[in-house]
Amino acid sequence: MQLIAMLTMLIDHIGYIFFPQDMGWRYIGRIAFPIYCYTLVQGHLHTSSHRRYCLRLLVIALLAQLPFNLALHAGGLNVVFTLLLSELVLIMLDRLRTPWIGVIAVLPALWIMDRLPLDYNAYGLLLVLIFRYAKSYWLVLLHALLNVIYLFYYGWTVQMLSVVPTLMIAFGPNVWKYLEKRKIPRPIWWSFYPAHLAVLALIRYIYYGYVPLLDW
Repeated sequence: MQLIAMLTMLIDHIGYIFFPQDMGWRYIGRIAFPIYCYTLVQGHLHTSSHRRYCLRLLVIALLAQLPFNLALHAGGLNVVFTLLLSELVLIMLDRLRTPWIGVIAVLPALWIMDRLPLDYNAYGLLLVLIFRYAKSYWLVLLHALLNVIYLFYYGWTVQMLSVVPTLMIAFGPNVWKYLEKRKIPRPIWWSFYPAHLAVLALIRYIYYGYVPLLDW
């Protein structure tokens, strides 16, 4: 599962940088983010320390920020910041323990995340909440509905394919359990995001002779 997320994310970013007119790379890349959201929720549920879990996310986000700006987006915050803020919301909801208060508390978080220059913005938090609280066919339906909403309001056509891994999680538990057992060593799993961005930023500079950070 982790290997699938890493490979599809790498394919997505290679396509974004070097083959922007070929959307096939981006469609394949849509598989990655739902897996990262799912693993974030699993980490939230099984970690022995939410504080250390958040600290690890923060370190990865900080390490990845400059490579992210150099390789992909000069003015934005990388997706690990989105996951970190989503994890903080999950911690808050666990402590509230009252559904209707939780719904009210989530609304300001969605508003803030939609206005920050975050990769995936509020969509990321909503998808994390779906993986945290929805089960079985509701998981697929809510993810599909979320994609349809973002399709109509933001034109996220490419995002529709992201429901594929959610289908596997909901309806292919035996396959998914097998994939979950194929663990990637933790140092590789945690370092892959900033490391691959740094490599792509270097290749981009060699290939194009400039980086988007210089456009600030």
